[in-house]
Amino acid sequence: MSSAPQPVSVHILDKDYLVACREDEREALQDTARYLDHKMREIRDTGKVVGVERIAVMAALNIAHDLLQNKSLRDDQAHSMSARIRALQDKIELALNQGKQMEL
Repeated sequence: MSSAPQPVSVHILDKDYLVACREDEREALQDTARYLDHKMREIRDTGKVVGVERIAVMAALNIAHDLLQNKSLRDDQAHSMSARIRALQDKIELALNQGKQMEL
């Protein structure tokens, strides 16, 4: 059984935040916070975006964009894989039918 959420400190763009998190999700939360911190630092370091709030919004938009692109790629791959599986099923069925005809 998972434990009750406990406060976990994460460090993002020179600030500490306490986030309630179950023990079994702690490492994933810390990895996520490091990833977000990295993305926000990349944006801040370009010098084109000023203000923590704007940097956070730009990071969120970039991350959401990457997520949607990856989802689209996975959907395309799943569709392609389904088509390949159907083609293989058709070949197997054809081979089995030819085998049955040879037995007759």
